[in-house]
Amino acid sequence: MPSRFTHLHTHSHYSLLTALPKVDELVGEATKLGLTSLALTDNGNLYGAIEFYSACKKKNIKPIIGVDFYVAARTRTDMQAGVDSRRSRLVLLAMNEAGYRNLVKLITRSHLEGFYYKPRIDRELIALHHEGLIAITPSFSGDIALALKGRNPDKAREWAAFYKKVYGDRLYIEITHHPEIDGHEPAMKTLAEFAKAENIAIMAAHDVYYIKPEDRFARETLVRVNSHTDASERVSESDEDDFSFISSERAEELFRDMPEAIENTGKIVDACNFEMELGKWVFPKLVVESGRTPDDELKHIVFEGFARRKIEQSPEIVARAEYELKVIKGKGYSWRGSQISIHLNMRSPSSDS
Repeated sequence: MPSRFTHLHTHSHYSLLTALPKVDELVGEATKLGLTSLALTDNGNLYGAIEFYSACKKKNIKPIIGVDFYVAARTRTDMQAGVDSRRSRLVLLAMNEAGYRNLVKLITRSHLEGFYYKPRIDRELIALHHEGLIAITPSFSGDIALALKGRNPDKAREWAAFYKKVYGDRLYIEITHHPEIDGHEPAMKTLAEFAKAENIAIMAAHDVYYIKPEDRFARETLVRVNSHTDASERVSESDEDDFSFISSERAEELFRDMPEAIENTGKIVDACNFEMELGKWVFPKLVVESGRTPDDELKHIVFEGFARRKIEQSPEIVARAEYELKVIKGKGYSWRGSQISIHLNMRSPSSDS
C-alpha cells in the first residue's frame, strides 16, 4: 500500500534568506520520489503560489497552497523593542477558494498592520479570517510547542483552547522527528502526549528547507547572511540537523511508532481541494457613482484636474488631453462595461501609426 505521507510544511527560496529550493526543484524532487501531492508554505508570503500551482499541475501533483505565518507575541500593533521582536509560527493551508482568499487577507494585513521585523498576524486576525483553512501549529516554533518547552502547560492549554475554538477539527499539532537534534525526541513525546490529552490530531512533517542533506551547509550560509552571524557562531539546533526533502519511505521509518501522524497528512490532502483558475483577467466590478459612463467619468476627472491645479485649458492642452483619452480608450486602457482591459501602448500625437 502506498504511503499517505505528504510534505505539508515546505519552504522554497521565496522564504527569503531562509530556504534554498526553487519551486521547480521542489516539484521535481516530489515527482522523482513518486509523491502525488505537495504543499508550499513559505514564510509570511504567497510569492511562489501561482508558480508552484502551475508546476504541480504540469507534473500531475496535487498542489496545496499555504503560508507559514509569523504570530505576534502580543498583538500585531505592539512594536516594543526587546519584547515584540519575539514571534511564534502557525502554518495555514487553503482548503478551498474561501481559504485562499483568507490567506491573501491575512498576508495583506500582516504586512500593512503588523510588520515589525517580520509581517505578523495575531489572535484577532486568526479568528477573523479562519474560514476554509486548516491550521497546523509547528513542532519547533508553534505556540503550544514553545509553551511546553518553557514548562508552561497552562499557557499551552490556553493556546490549544483558542485554536480549537477557531478551527475545530481543522487543527493539527505537527510532530517532527530529528534524532540528530539533542532533546528533540523527548520534546516530541511530550507534544504528542499533550495532543492526545487535549484531543487534537497530530500530523507528520519534516519542515523542508533544502533538497539534499548535503545542501545543509549552503542553507546555513544563507541563514548566516540573514542573521548577520559569522562561522564561529551556531545558527542551527545541531551540527548534523537534517531539514532536507525526505522520501515517503524515510517518513514511514521516522514515524513507525506514530502511524496516525502519517495517515493524517493524507486526510489533510483530501480536505484541500482549492482550484486556481489561470489564464484569464479577473477585474473588480466598477460602479460609477455619478451615473456617467466609465469613459465620461474619466474625462470628467481629467478636466477636474485642470481646474484643481489651476492649469489654463488652452487649445493645445485640451487637444492633448482629448488625444490621451482617445488613446486610453482605444489603444491603451479599454473600458468595457465594468471591466478594464489593460494594454499599454501610449503614443504621442506626432507618431506615425
